[in-house]
Amino acid sequence: MLPSELLIFHQQQQQKLSLTPIEGRAASLDSWSQDMEDTADLLTPYKMGEFNLAHSLCDSYRTYVHLVFGVHICMAGLFLRRWSYENLAQPHNALYYEQRAAPGVLLIAEASAVSETATGYPHVPGLWSQEQVEAWKPVVEAVHAKGALFFCQLWHTGRKSPTTEFGAPTRMDPEEIPQMVMDFRVAARNAIRAGFDGVEIHAANGFLINQFWWFLDIGRVNSLQGISPFVSNPTVFRLYSNRDSQPLRLDQLTKDNQLNGGSSLDNACCRFATDVVAAVVDEVGAHRVGLRLSPFVGYTEADAQAHALHLVHFMDKLGVLYCHMVEPRKCINGDNNGVPHRLSLFRKAFRGTFIVNGGYDREEGDRVIRDGYADLVSYGRLFLANPDLPERFRKKAGLNKYDRSTFYTSDPVVGYTDYPFLGQETQVA
Repeated sequence: MLPSELLIFHQQQQQKLSLTPIEGRAASLDSWSQDMEDTADLLTPYKMGEFNLAHSLCDSYRTYVHLVFGVHICMAGLFLRRWSYENLAQPHNALYYEQRAAPGVLLIAEASAVSETATGYPHVPGLWSQEQVEAWKPVVEAVHAKGALFFCQLWHTGRKSPTTEFGAPTRMDPEEIPQMVMDFRVAARNAIRAGFDGVEIHAANGFLINQFWWFLDIGRVNSLQGISPFVSNPTVFRLYSNRDSQPLRLDQLTKDNQLNGGSSLDNACCRFATDVVAAVVDEVGAHRVGLRLSPFVGYTEADAQAHALHLVHFMDKLGVLYCHMVEPRKCINGDNNGVPHRLSLFRKAFRGTFIVNGGYDREEGDRVIRDGYADLVSYGRLFLANPDLPERFRKKAGLNKYDRSTFYTSDPVVGYTDYPFLGQETQVA
């Protein structure tokens, strides 16, 4: 499909999505909160869209992503770099996810690249080819056989590539943008063909979508005309502005919310992110789509609230299934103890399932579910080290300690599938 054809198709789908009414959703956060039972906690059954979860825990994103539904617990995706040779899912991936699967649990699989140029790291799984679809099928089947739900996280690493081991990232031409939107669409389609229940778009942690969203330095153009039809204002995609040769940043917005006297926040800042979300929603349905955001990673409070909130409103308009957000690492006062709880603004703006992640233990997870601050809580490192985390929470059992030194190794067993279950000898945290 040529860029001009992509543009016409995209405009048609964008208009259709924007005008389609959202049905079957909560009228307001207040009415939802009034219906919450006082006894709600992480282990209370939860219904996310058309999916019934056993509890409110989910496994949060790292390189394996696992979300747990049925309860208010889910497992986030974790970037653990357990080598997927030829960018194909491997048997050790199937064992890892099967260990953490249980009835009513939602797992989010590790990030899969949407194209060959999206990998960023060596030997990460992908979903751009039929061979990759076939490689994921036994992994998904193993998870479904245990009664769990399985979403696949989709990413493009953009410029975030480790130059010491995989080569410096190449500059992206603006003309490539329509194809990258299409890459996300195709990968989402392939994820469903592989048997996944849905997809999570990775728009966090400084990868490509986040790079458009925050840095606005995807490439250099020498003219304001003739660049990607998906770009409302070409200056957004300059690495430097002509005026002062400084990086073009969102913090240069004027008081009237304009960028360098040009485009609006909507068109200049969010277009790539919203294009990707709209394309994936059109491909697989909003009821199968989630989005991961980390609005507080490395940016000011004003940046986080202005830009991330804009995207959350767009997601809400399309009826996206869930919004998965990461808390800031520290409280405002610099205290590293406790969860900052800075996501209320986003929670109120999104009427779908709202998932929080970042520093939660069981007690804090129970608290935010009872208070209506979140619908689900995702766990990454704790789920990695405790494959039976919901059961441990249920029995208030001790937790295995995770070993940071094994997070990013290529070993298919150590620090990946060798963490013990309850009843086996282990150290407890």
